[in-house]
Amino acid sequence: MILNLISMNGYGFYIWLSFGLTILACAALYYRTYKTLKKYEKEFALEIKELSNIERKKILKESKIANQVLASYSQSI
Repeated sequence: MILNLISMNGYGFYIWLSFGLTILACAALYYRTYKTLKKYEKEFALEIKELSNIERKKILKESKIANQVLASYSQSI
């Protein structure tokens, strides 16, 4: 029963290989996207830190996204 599922009438190698390559490609894409996001978050946090206190408070008060980015960036340090 299990051997029939794995072999899939002789096409099992190709099917399982395609599943594996698809999962590998998705994982690589996720990793690259995550890495790029963290890079942009770091750059954004550094730009916010360079602003004066008044400008920083104004931006953080108006933007929920800025608060989330800075919160996630400070947690990852």
